[in-house]
Amino acid sequence: ACRGFAALRLYDQEESQMKRNRTLRLTLAALLIAVAVVGSLFSFPVFSSKCSPVQHMVNVICGVLLGPWYAFGAGFLAALIRNLLGLGSLLAFPGSMCGSLLCGFVWRISRKLLPTLVGEVFGTGIIGGLLAYPIAVAFMGVSSASVGFTAYVVPFLISTVVGSIIAGAIIFALQKNGTLNSMMSRLD
Repeated sequence: ACRGFAALRLYDQEESQMKRNRTLRLTLAALLIAVAVVGSLFSFPVFSSKCSPVQHMVNVICGVLLGPWYAFGAGFLAALIRNLLGLGSLLAFPGSMCGSLLCGFVWRISRKLLPTLVGEVFGTGIIGGLLAYPIAVAFMGVSSASVGFTAYVVPFLISTVVGSIIAGAIIFALQKNGTLNSMMSRLD
C-alpha cells in the first residue's frame, strides 16, 4: 500500500509539473505573440507586402524556446491578430508560419544558432515567399500577369534577414550568459 501511495504521489507531482510547464509555455507564447503584433507597427512596405522584422525575430525566439509546433501556432495567431487589426496582410500567414516551423525543427535537431537562423530565412524567404504568390492571386486581387511567381521572395527575404539578425543577437547573448539553458530547463 505504501508503494502504491508513493507511486501515486510521484505521478501527481509529475502531472502538476507538466501543467505548470504547459502554462508557462502558453504564457510565453502569448507574450511573444503580443510582441509580434505590437512590433508590426514598425513595418515597411516592399511591393504589396508589409515587411515586419519583429515577427521574424519572434519566430526564431519562439522556435528556440518553445519548439516548432508552438512557434507555428504563435506565427499563425500573430498573423491572424495582425490581419484583424489591419496591421498586416494575408501574406503574413505563409511567411510567419513556414519560417517559425522550419526554424523550430532545425533548432530541435541541431541546437545550433546559425542553422536555426538559416532555417527561418529559408522557411520565410523562400518557402513563404513562394506560397505568398497563390495567396495574393487568389485572395488579394493581384493579377497573375502583373506579378511573377517569385515576386514575394525578395521582400520576404529582406524582412526575415533583418529579424533573424536581431533574434540571433538576442539568442547569442542569452547563450553566452547561460540564461538560455536556464530558460529551456524551466520549459521542459
